[in-house]
Amino acid sequence: MIAFAIGAAFALAVAFAAYRAHALDRGGAIAAFAVGTLTFGIGGWQATLVLFAFFVPSTLLSRLGRVRKRALTDIGKGGARDAWQVFANGGVAALALLFARVHDAAAFAAFAGAFAAASADTWGTEIGTLARGTPRSILTLRRLATGLSGGITLRGSLATLGGAACVALVAGAVHLASSLPIFIAGVVGAFADSFLGASAQALRYCPACARDCETDPHVCGTPTVLRRGMSWLGNDAVNLAATLAGAAIGVLLA
Repeated sequence: MIAFAIGAAFALAVAFAAYRAHALDRGGAIAAFAVGTLTFGIGGWQATLVLFAFFVPSTLLSRLGRVRKRALTDIGKGGARDAWQVFANGGVAALALLFARVHDAAAFAAFAGAFAAASADTWGTEIGTLARGTPRSILTLRRLATGLSGGITLRGSLATLGGAACVALVAGAVHLASSLPIFIAGVVGAFADSFLGASAQALRYCPACARDCETDPHVCGTPTVLRRGMSWLGNDAVNLAATLAGAAIGVLLA
């Protein structure tokens, strides 16, 4: 109980700071508090450092090129992260810890693999959207509008490797899980995100603006029509699937 009390106080401070910095909205701060409390309460400082290896760089990268990113009006989400985004990125990792026992290698590998996938995907997105040139679909190699799911660039792909490595190296340094399996899990999870984004995720079309988008209605207020994918499968669900993939690969390789 003492560990959970310390974790709750620590998570509250971090979530409040992120809320004041507009990195999280109110719901996102509450969700981050829950994930942070579970992480410290069950996984201790080692798991908390792995969480920070995802959260801190991802938050800083989200602030790069904010003017250009705000102009990407066709994507599903932007601005401060809400509760769904927090749980999509950290929910699988927190759930893995709920099943952990003392020195449970599989649960900790799932935890680290999930955050490695979230980190890899976030780095790839935040840096890839700032890359010069037009992204291409990971499936068809057709050109896509910047920011739409399923698009890849060379810079974004390299950033994906960096995001996975960041979490993997920390997980290895604190002896929570071996670095190489976690790195592989992160990369696989991130590219699974891109494949789902280019195939099953809902892609919509705004007839007024004559352009693809991921929102309904479009930012212009016009109702959009489904062009491809499943209407219920949005960006948060795809992110959740990516972290599930990262957790599964982490366990298999561990």
